[in-house]
Order: sequence, then structure tokens, then C-alpha cells
Amino acid sequence: MKKTMLSVALLAAATTANAQGGNTGMGGHDGDYKSLAEKVAKLEKKTEAFNLYFNYAASYRLEKNSLNDDATSGFANKQLRIEMKGNLGDHLFYRIRHRLNKADQARTEDNFAKATDIMMVGWKFNDKMTIQAGKLCQIWGGFEFDENPMYIYQYSDMVDNMDNFMAGIVASYKPVPTQELAVEISDANTDKLSDVYGSPAYSVESDGSGKRLLKQANHPLTYIVNWNGSFLGGKLNTRWSWGIQTQAEHKYSRMLVLGQQLNLPRFQWYLDYMGAFDGLDRLGIATAELKPTFGDNVPTYFSDVHYNSFITKANWQFAPQWNLMVKGMYETASVTKIEACKDYRKSYGYMGSLEYYPVKDQDFRIFLAYVGRKFNFSDECKLKDYNTNRVELGFMYRIKAF
Repeated sequence: MKKTMLSVALLAAATTANAQGGNTGMGGHDGDYKSLAEKVAKLEKKTEAFNLYFNYAASYRLEKNSLNDDATSGFANKQLRIEMKGNLGDHLFYRIRHRLNKADQARTEDNFAKATDIMMVGWKFNDKMTIQAGKLCQIWGGFEFDENPMYIYQYSDMVDNMDNFMAGIVASYKPVPTQELAVEISDANTDKLSDVYGSPAYSVESDGSGKRLLKQANHPLTYIVNWNGSFLGGKLNTRWSWGIQTQAEHKYSRMLVLGQQLNLPRFQWYLDYMGAFDGLDRLGIATAELKPTFGDNVPTYFSDVHYNSFITKANWQFAPQWNLMVKGMYETASVTKIEACKDYRKSYGYMGSLEYYPVKDQDFRIFLAYVGRKFNFSDECKLKDYNTNRVELGFMYRIKAF
């Protein structure tokens, strides 16, 4: 008993010491790092039943928006997530990831808090077949979507506006070790329709019939089919998916994601395409910018909205403990059946960062990053073009505490 209490105390001391020393999605690669408990408390792990991580990132930001003349700056917390996962024997495994800086009120549909990204258990039948259930990150694929959120300086518009942590079930099958097929059925939203869109709420019907009252669907579910492929010894990888989501009665959203990655020892590059075809403006970008209304002071949303995103990113480890990142984005938004709103918006993203890893066996990086965005609107929608610029100096640390 005394030995157990001493081990717990030393583990707590290790975690606290690290937090003081540092002034303290949608996944992510763990890395091969020794835990702080092993280093400081000299404990030897006998099992993989419990692994504890803290994902933390913070920075000092200088920002400017062309719509006003003022530049703003300040310190900001980017990410703060606690993560636990492990294997309980040869078949059973689990994963929990919770955001410590997000609202923890249970939602009306799944009874999970928004702060809880993942709360799942899984069963591995064999090397080919696995099943997972609980609150999961949906299996949309694409390499930006699947990257650990801590490593993202700026998401694309589509991923930034997606709600993708849902209660559901995923089954995956590997016919060969390098190819995986997966299917998922999950909730389409974490809340009831009235909580997401308002009550009453209407959609603008693109067929000229005016507006339609949005009604709760009997089965508001998402269905996704996913393929993850690996070729040439892991040098070429794919993450493709197709899915459909029930948003309201007679209203569906369809999405296609095609992700390709070149993965070399010191250079990694990916190109993603994401396309959303929404019977109801699920992402909400067009509705927020164009503000449809019928003058009755109730929430109104566009129908038949189409979004495209092309995302590319490269990482180059040009020297030991150094990484150079560049990323570009091109995105379009269109209300397809309303002439004045067709192809109303084009947006561009361009960013880069220089990252330094001061400790070789820790996923700890200090970074200097620039993020630029440009938004162009068609003349018909009468919105003003603008651009934003941001410079950040900060750090990221995926702390493997045990």
C-alpha cells in the first residue's frame, strides 16, 4: 500500500513539475516519447492499460483585419485537452479525450458535453476486424481533418465549421494490413433540431416555393463509408470517404473527402479535397454572410448550398530538431439554385511556420507562424472583400505524463 501511494505521489509530482516549468481534432500521432513519470519517478510501466496525455498549446498573437485599421495583440490559449487511452488485454481498448476549456453542459441529443471529444470503447476481434462505440470523431478522412488539433495553426473553412464529434458506432475491416475499410453510423447532431437551428426555423427553398418550416427528422443520423490505404511501404497514403447526414425532415447533407499524402523520412506533403452538398446549410457560412430573411424575425437558412475546399500542406525537417511548414487553401461557397448567390464567395489561405524541438525525446515545439486569409465576394451579394493577417509566437507540448 505504501509503495502504491508513493508511486501515485511521484507521478503527480512529475506532472505538476512539468506544468509549472511550461508556465501552464479530430486524433494525432502519439510519438515515441518516454513518459515524465518514468523519467522523474523512475517507474517502469508494466502494462499499456493506462496512458495519460496533456495536449497544450499557447501563443502570443498579433492580428490585423483589413475591415478596420486597428491591429490587436495578446496571449491566447490555443489548445488544452486531457487524453487517456489504453489496451485492456488483447481485445478490449478505450480512449477518452476532454477539453478543459470548453462548456461541459450535457447536450440535448446525446447527453455528452461539447467539451468531450471522445469517449469510446472498442473490441479488436483479430488483426482484421475491429468495432468501436461511444462518442467518436467521425471518420470523414482527409489529412487535415485527422491531424491532432493542437498542430493546426488555421483550419480550412469547412473543417473549422464542422461539428464532427458524435455518438455512434464504427466497424473497420483490414483485408490486408495496408488497406482498411470502415463504416460508421452516428448521430447527425449533438442537439435536437430546435436547439441547433431555433424553433421555429425555416429554410429558403431554391425552387421558388418560398420557405419551409424545419421539422425534426425521425432518424437524424450520419452514414459514412471510409477507405484508408497505404502503398509503397507507407510512402503514399490515402484517406477517402463519402457520407450522408439527415439534418431535418426531407433535408440531407452529403460530403465527399479525398485525401492523399506523400510520406518520406524528412518530408511530408498532402493534398485534400472536401466537398459538401447541403440540402440545408449545415456549415452555416452562406447563411451567416448573406443573411436570408422573410421579414418575420425567425431563423432562416439557405437550402442547396455547395462548399469546396482544396487544402495542401508540406512539412520539411531540414535539420535535426527543426521543421518548416507551409500550407495553402482555396475554398468556394455557392447557393447553387439562387442566381444572385451562385459562386458568391472565394477564400484563400496561406501560412507557414518555423518549429524548433528543444528536447529530442519530447513532442515539445517552439514556433513562429504566419497565417494570412483573403475573402473575395461576387458583386451581386454586395459584401466587401477583406483579408486578415496573424503572426504567432508560442509553443505546443503533447505531454505524455504516464
